Amino acid sequence: MRKKKDTELALEGLRKLAFGSVNDAVTLVFAEEVPSPAMLAKMDLFNVSAISTLKGGVEVRFYDRQKALERLYEYGHAGQNGAAAESLLAALTGADEDAV
Repeated sequence: MRKKKDTELALEGLRKLAFGSVNDAVTLVFAEEVPSPAMLAKMDLFNVSAISTLKGGVEVRFYDRQKALERLYEYGHAGQNGAAAESLLAALTGADEDAV
């Protein structure tokens, strides 16, 4: 039963990566001042893989939406066998070097 729950969590994460909003990250890039910790805590930065400060501002890198979509497609077309779910979880946990 736990594997099913883990798989659903992984799929929800992939859906957020593939279709989630990046509005808060864009707001962060164009902010004139660094937002307060309280404001940052309210921002949806799920799709952000890295944030760096530069001389001229902030650099934000995002997770690859195309890879997330590919993983969702692969899972959706792999049939009902447990191997598809195992493959998805292995990719998400880093066992697969092409992990999203």
